[in-house]
Amino acid sequence: MADGTDKNSSGHGDREHSAPDEAALSERLGNLDQRLSKLQGARKNETDQFGDGSGNGAARASAMARGFRLSSELIAGVVVGAVIGWGFDRLLSTSPWGLIVFFLLGFAAGVINVMRSAGVVPEQTDR
Repeated sequence: MADGTDKNSSGHGDREHSAPDEAALSERLGNLDQRLSKLQGARKNETDQFGDGSGNGAARASAMARGFRLSSELIAGVVVGAVIGWGFDRLLSTSPWGLIVFFLLGFAAGVINVMRSAGVVPEQTDR
């Protein structure tokens, strides 16, 4: 005991305790592998239902086109609002208040247009 060794720190004790630990870890690893395989299989089935590779590319292109359209509507609203505000500032010498107010109004209009285009808010109809 004076030399710093005891019965539990010998090589034989570590091997006896590590065998059940390794078995438990191997079992957990096997269970995890099975669950991951099931999830990957389910995900593969979902993507296979959308069609072959060409359909997936067309869907991706369509989604990209929709994203560009929505972003351009937002940018257009902001730019038009800023230009109108800048014009009012030049005409009425109210710098920078016209730009700020119309920039915010353009942003709000752009967000509303994006929401309408995305189908979040239904378009208003006259009665």
